[in-house]
Amino acid sequence: MKQLICKGLDEAALITLAESFAEHLQEPLVIFLHGQLGAGKTTFNRGLIRRLGISGAIKSPTYTLLEEYKARWPVLHFDLYRLEEPEELEYLGIRDYLTTPALWLVEWAEKAQGLLPTPDIEIKLSVKQAVRDISVDFHTAKAISLYHAME
Repeated sequence: MKQLICKGLDEAALITLAESFAEHLQEPLVIFLHGQLGAGKTTFNRGLIRRLGISGAIKSPTYTLLEEYKARWPVLHFDLYRLEEPEELEYLGIRDYLTTPALWLVEWAEKAQGLLPTPDIEIKLSVKQAVRDISVDFHTAKAISLYHAME
């Protein structure tokens, strides 16, 4: 495992970090984002998705649970904050998504334990007075290759 720690990031620096992820992605990954409300999970995801070439509105999936985008490969942006039971993902057809190579960006993944693929990367964000600290854990070989590409 490799780890990247960034301290004292403002929103612009968070977006720059997300854009760096997007620029160096070589294959789809599963990324879980953890942090309290307002920590920057959706901001990070928007920056990454935009850098992958998606123009127009990039909506937060807070109420729909999932927004799909077409980039080099499908991008699945999940926000599971409002998920009451993990089984609700079955109604979204979660099993169909498991067989398609896609970039998974999952906010609040802990609410769907057992139904999601294992993460390649976990990002933990915390915020205090608009300043963010971020810890990124690169778990798998393909995630570690992204880590090295970003060095």
